[in-house]
Formats: sequence, structure tokens, C-alpha cells
Amino acid sequence: MKSLIKQLVETPGPSGFEYEIRDVIREAIGDAADELRVDALGSLIAKKGVKTEQGLRVMISAHIDEIGLMVTHVDDRGFLRFTNIGGINPLTCYGGRVLFMDGTRGVIGMDSIESGKTPKLTDLFIDVGATSKEDCPVKVGDVCGFERPFIDLGKRMVAKSMDDRVAAAVAIEVLRRLESTPHEVHFVFSTQEEVGLRGATTAAYGIDPDLGFAIDVTRSGDTPRFSPKMATALGDGPAIKVRDSSFIADPRLVDWMIKAAEEAGLPYQLEVLEAGGTDGRAIQLTRGGVPAGCVSIACRYIHSPSEMVDSDDVENAVQLLVKLLSEPIVLK
Repeated sequence: MKSLIKQLVETPGPSGFEYEIRDVIREAIGDAADELRVDALGSLIAKKGVKTEQGLRVMISAHIDEIGLMVTHVDDRGFLRFTNIGGINPLTCYGGRVLFMDGTRGVIGMDSIESGKTPKLTDLFIDVGATSKEDCPVKVGDVCGFERPFIDLGKRMVAKSMDDRVAAAVAIEVLRRLESTPHEVHFVFSTQEEVGLRGATTAAYGIDPDLGFAIDVTRSGDTPRFSPKMATALGDGPAIKVRDSSFIADPRLVDWMIKAAEEAGLPYQLEVLEAGGTDGRAIQLTRGGVPAGCVSIACRYIHSPSEMVDSDDVENAVQLLVKLLSEPIVLK
């Protein structure tokens, strides 16, 4: 799956501007889905399977947007001020390179600040090599994402936008491997998650699922002096979410996922994320309410230009999801 993940993470697509990554995913899915459509907010929805008497209408959501920056001002010398799209930490920005949707590249610089103080986004600017406002190729409202190449470290993979392109890769691979299912499964490659779960919210309303879950990354608690303590680690298997700050997973889904992982002999870990949310919330709160959960991939350095995941976790997440969707779902 590494070549697919590399292609996905290196394709630009900040929230609200997912058209390029959507086209890449559409091509990667090919004929693996029975139906493909794009909804009004730009989410790509791939349907597979026909609902049988033992089946349900299931929604699986993996968001395809990434964090980014939007230009707010261009000064007389061609330097750009910007605001954030999604959660951006200024400490990860300085010296970073960015890629605008039209192909323009730039580097993030910083004003001089008082020693010992943490920089703010307002202390930063983007330099695209312009000499004046007139010859600057970028205008107010243009957006960019971070530009970093995919790095293969053997079992570990590093790139920008592993959040959540690695989950999109998992969903694509599940589509390819799911030979039969008693369910009508809607794989949603959702937009604008980083700015408020927007694509999943409208997609869930349109699909009206009986059950659903998100695929996303979660923080990894295995780095030196990680605080607060968190019981997730790279290489320990896909994480079955119990809770995050946006929703509490349905306990019946949690038990069902645990049982399936144990039956298949797959490693898994339980996740309680104290800060952060997923498309699971959007699914859970749609219409009259939907049982919802989440399968997570432990990830180091989330919302930085160099996010790290473990390839075994990715493969085991695919195997777990294929098993979950291949059989009738009985929640007790």
C-alpha cells in the first residue's frame, strides 16, 4: 500500500479545496465500487454491496482534506500574511515549504520576536520569491498546504497529511478486498473535516445509515515524556476508539470490533483521546441518531509536516475492516 499512500499524501487538498485529491482517489478506486458519486460538499461516496435481510446500511468515513493556510494580505514587497485552515501550530511552520493549489511554491518566514517567546501565526509570513505586490503570483484567498515528500523508513512511514490520507488508503484497500458483504456499504471520502466535520455531516444525512464509523488517525503515546499519558503506540495494532472529545463510541460497536479482532487473531489497542474529534461524531448525530464508532491509526507528530505511522497498523486495520464488513452485524 505504500505507493498508494505516497500518492495520496503528496497530493494537495486543504479543507474546501479537495478537488485534486478527490480525483486521485476516484481513479484509485476504479471499478472496485458498484456506484460512485460526489455530493454537494464535494465528498466522494463509493457504494458497495446490496443490503440483505441480515444486512445494514453502513457508512464508513475517511476525510480527505488536510490542514493548510489561506492568504489574508499581500504587502508591497510581495510577502504574504495568512490565517490557518484547521489546527496549525506555529512552531511547526517556520522554515517550512508550502504548495499552493496553482503550483506556486513558497517558504514560511518569521518576524523577529522577543527571545523565549512562542511565535504566533501573526508573526509568520510566506515568501514566494516575489519582489513586489504586482509580480506576486498569489492573491488574497489563495490556499496552500505544507510540501514535504513521503519518506519510507521500513516499518514506519512519514509524510504530511497522513491525517487523514492514510485512512483514505485503508478505505480504498478495503473496497478492493471486500469480495462479498451482506451490507450496503457507503465509503465516504469526506471533505472539510479539519474545519468542523462538515462533509461527513451532510453525507451522513443523505445516506441515512443504520450504523457507521470513521477511520482516522489518533495520537500515539509512545514518545519520550509524552504527556498526558495515552495508551496507544505505533505497531500495537489498529486502535478501537472508546472516546474522544467529540463523541463517545457506542459500547456495542466497541465490543463487536474487539470480538472481531480477537477472532481474526489481529492485534488491537483501545483508544481514549482527550483532545480531538472525528467524523464519528457527525455520523452519530445525524437525523434521529446512529450507532457509531471509529477505527484509528496511531500517529506521531499529528498536525505537523512530518506525521509518522506504522505500516503493520495500516495493514491490520484493513484486515479488521474487511472482516467487520464481510459478516452480519449483531450488536448486543
